[in-house]
Amino acid sequence: MKSLRPILIVLTIITLIILLFISLASKQKMVTVMEGNLAKQPIPIVLQHFQDSECGMVIDEINYASQVIAPDGKTWFFHDHGGMIKWLESKNFKKDAIIWVNSLDSKKWIDGRKAYYTRDEETPMLYGFGAYEKNRDNLIDFKEMQLLTLRGETMANPTIRQQLLKERN
Repeated sequence: MKSLRPILIVLTIITLIILLFISLASKQKMVTVMEGNLAKQPIPIVLQHFQDSECGMVIDEINYASQVIAPDGKTWFFHDHGGMIKWLESKNFKKDAIIWVNSLDSKKWIDGRKAYYTRDEETPMLYGFGAYEKNRDNLIDFKEMQLLTLRGETMANPTIRQQLLKERN
């Protein structure tokens, strides 16, 4: 009986740990994709409840968030516009996707293909692109932002970062 006691204690502890993780997972219910968005409108992102569809990190700020909606209404969420671009590149519906980005100037969801972008912001994944509804000096359009992201010419690249920060000052 004495030899079984340590084994029973270890099994009890393991069981409690497993139950704790199962309980937390069922309470959390993180959202990475939603189906049925046939209206193709932006979905309100609840901070700490949605996950980035590219990297899996929790979306904890809305400033650089974006959403991609496929023709069938499936919607994916991102916390950095650069990650959204990289994710979208491999999708067969990339040309037909609706893209919503959070605008830093108007504080609302805007069409990502019509937005203007800065290149030197401190974004969650260091791509550096902030979206704006109104154009101003030194902003780029969606196509250029897309091209720069796919080429790796973002703030995540140390050489580009140094160059952009030098231009800013």
